[in-house]
Amino acid sequence: MLSSGFHNAAVSRFLVFSVVASSILVSITDVKHLFPVHVVPHLWRYKQLWRVVTYQTCYTSSTELLFAALTLYHMRVIERLWGSRKHASFLLAALPYTSLLPPLFLALVLRPLSAGRLSYLPAGPTALIFALLAQYHAAIPTVYKWRVILGGQAAGGDEVRAVTFTDKSTTYLLAAQLALSQFPHSIVGAAVGWIVGYAWRRDILPGGAARWRVPGWLLGLPSSSREAQGGDAAGDGEGYDSLRRRLEGEARASGADREGSGRARDGAPAVPRRTLGTQMLDQFRGAF
Repeated sequence: MLSSGFHNAAVSRFLVFSVVASSILVSITDVKHLFPVHVVPHLWRYKQLWRVVTYQTCYTSSTELLFAALTLYHMRVIERLWGSRKHASFLLAALPYTSLLPPLFLALVLRPLSAGRLSYLPAGPTALIFALLAQYHAAIPTVYKWRVILGGQAAGGDEVRAVTFTDKSTTYLLAAQLALSQFPHSIVGAAVGWIVGYAWRRDILPGGAARWRVPGWLLGLPSSSREAQGGDAAGDGEGYDSLRRRLEGEARASGADREGSGRARDGAPAVPRRTLGTQMLDQFRGAF
């Protein structure tokens, strides 16, 4: 996560820009009413089954759009770890499940159990984002932790009351806000997306979806013997190389911190360390 912007994350950049552009276009043309899904009357009465395919195209709320774009931006590190080919393969493999399962689960299970009170599915690719969030949770390690001191001491001890956060907490907070934006309706897509993401990771989706890869030429990747065989070696090798470069960069950064501390002890001017606010700003610097 040292590199800011969408460096080595072309698929993530396309996904963020397409969601933002489609949402703005829908708002300008005043056709927002065509994208949310109401079981009654859209599906059962008017038979508008095309809404099941199109409801993930855009967001109809600027708040949801903001949190979705920020969450996708934070999760660009998955593409750097996996490579663009595996990342695009996951999105395309999960898309049919995240499109069909939320409306079906809502219409056939939740609506009868809630006596018709749960009958609405908000527009937007929330399910796909949470399927990607499941990969982020499982594959991306924690780099650092920080604590917020609440004040006072714990009963019978000298420890200070504090809440521990990690560098991944910001991403989870943004995703939680997205899932709760239209509570309880938006929870449906988030929960189904998380389940689909873990099902893909454990290779239990039908048809071997976890092993399928998009053709390399579709992403403009150079042809090679490994890609021609259609195996996972190219994608995994690219992911390992990306992870190795990221870890080497972190090692160099920590070495510079130790060197600066040593010079400070010797009387030489120390290399200033980045504050927490600077680190958070670096996450977004150069994004656009």
